[in-house]
Amino acid sequence: MDVPLWLALLVVGYLGIKLFRPPVWLICVLLLGGYLLADSLFASAIDTAIK
Repeated sequence: MDVPLWLALLVVGYLGIKLFRPPVWLICVLLLGGYLLADSLFASAIDTAIK
C-alpha cells in the first residue's frame, strides 16, 4: 500500500496536535523554520546526513 507523503504528514500532524496540544506559536516556528531551512545552504548537508 502506497501512502502519499503529504497524507502521512497530515495525519501525523493532526494526531500530534490533538494528543499533545502544543502552543500555536511552536507550530508556526517549526513550520516556518522547516520551510526556511529547506531553501538554505544546510539543505544539502541535511539531505546527505539523512541518507
